[in-house]
Amino acid sequence: MREILGRRRRLLTRRGDGGPDLLGAALTFATDWQWPVLPGVAADPQGGSRCGCPDPDCTVPGAHPFDPGLLAATTDARMVRWWWGNRPAAPVILATGGRAPCAVSLPALAAAQALAALDRRGMRLGPVVASPARWSILVKPYSMEQLGELLYAKDFVPGSLRFHGEGGYLALPPSETAQGGIRWERAPLPGSASPWVPGVEAVVDAVVEALTRTGVSAPEL
Repeated sequence: MREILGRRRRLLTRRGDGGPDLLGAALTFATDWQWPVLPGVAADPQGGSRCGCPDPDCTVPGAHPFDPGLLAATTDARMVRWWWGNRPAAPVILATGGRAPCAVSLPALAAAQALAALDRRGMRLGPVVASPARWSILVKPYSMEQLGELLYAKDFVPGSLRFHGEGGYLALPPSETAQGGIRWERAPLPGSASPWVPGVEAVVDAVVEALTRTGVSAPEL
């Protein structure tokens, strides 16, 4: 794949003050890859582990949309520049499904062991997003009917697997959330088009088999 150096710098570099280039990343996702994004709610400045939203029991502090809501996600560069011009530290939130990838996520320790098992099998994976608690494997968009049929056919599916499909969301690198930084565990290759991602069937089949073979229970998180 031909590398586009300008796009690589915009996605991977940091601002002059040493902070993450969130605007540059958001523009890469939205305009180069046509992934709809929007700014997430920031962590509560008065309490680093708390969310800035009104919910005191928020389960994904600083890593979800709030104002604007998820339906506002866009690929329009002018809107992206306006959002991050006003909120330069806002996390970058991907609206999953539709034109954008979906994701399968699992706890970080189980994910690391599962990915190692998949590497030994020679399975090709696309980008993998890592937070301190969970890793998310990006996959091709799927419908709820497709996912339901896939899971119904399984004898066992770890309860800790989560699915970010149509109407879902995922914080993307280099966002900073109340739970810690979001990074690429497997970074997308720079190029002129949206990164390649595998189908959900292949990922679920491989992850379930890898967790079973390695004896990883993948506890609920």
